Order: sequence, then structure tokens, then C-alpha cells
Amino acid sequence: MRQQGRYITLPVAGDAIENGQLRWNSTDGWRFAIVRDGVRFVIVIGDTDTPSPVLVTGWTEIADWEAATASERWDDADVNTIQLRADLSEHKERQIPGRIRPRVVTRPFAVGGHHVHTAAGDGHVECVDCGARFRSKRELCELPCGAH
Repeated sequence: MRQQGRYITLPVAGDAIENGQLRWNSTDGWRFAIVRDGVRFVIVIGDTDTPSPVLVTGWTEIADWEAATASERWDDADVNTIQLRADLSEHKERQIPGRIRPRVVTRPFAVGGHHVHTAAGDGHVECVDCGARFRSKRELCELPCGAH
């Protein structure tokens, strides 16, 4: 949950649970979602039968590109990181150079043991630790980082 690029904090999780929309119950738990400044925060909660529910995971998605880029809360790197992470997760089994190419992510974020970034026009993400290049989340998760 606290990985670079997820933008999920305990106050955000609390806000989503208290004020957000219950989206659906899936095998991993109850999902709550709330949109703030153009970004949708999705929180997955397990064990809702106790007074202290378990936070399973959380992620962000761009709900409104114009609102996110206009917001003072997010800079261009944040918005591009959120979109790139969402694209990698949505299409994890296939290579997505066309979705990576328009993104500019200068602050590395963690995926599958790698810390990746990308530049405009690159059809891949690159690990800042080992220098390997990837075009899918599957590759990021299957190939270990050579720097560790």
C-alpha cells in the first residue's frame, strides 16, 4: 500500500471508507472508492465483521484527467505515474509500449521488485537499479532485479 506511486495513505483510506462509495464485494474483500481532485482512490478491506477492519490493498486511477492536471494536489509526474501504474495493472499480461510512450515519470516507483521510470517517447519503463527495460507488468514481476 505504501509503495511509491500508489498515493494511498491511512487518512485517504479512512476517507474512502467513511465517505466513499461501496463498489463491490470480490474475493479479496469489500472495495470502497472516492474521487478527490480528479483521482479515484480504491481501498480493499477484509474482515469487515470486526471493529478493526483489515486494509488489504489500495490503488489510484485517473477519474478525470483535466481535473487531476488542474489540481494543485497533483503535479505532472504524479498524474503520469498514476496513469502508467494503472495501465500496467490493467494490461499486465501483454506489452503496452503505446500506453507507456506518452508518459513522463521522473520519480521511480516500485513494481515487482524494480524501481522504474520512463521518458517521453520511450515505449518501455526502465529500472533505475539494474537498468533492465520492460514493456509489461508480467515482465516486471517475473524477472528479478539484477541489482538486488
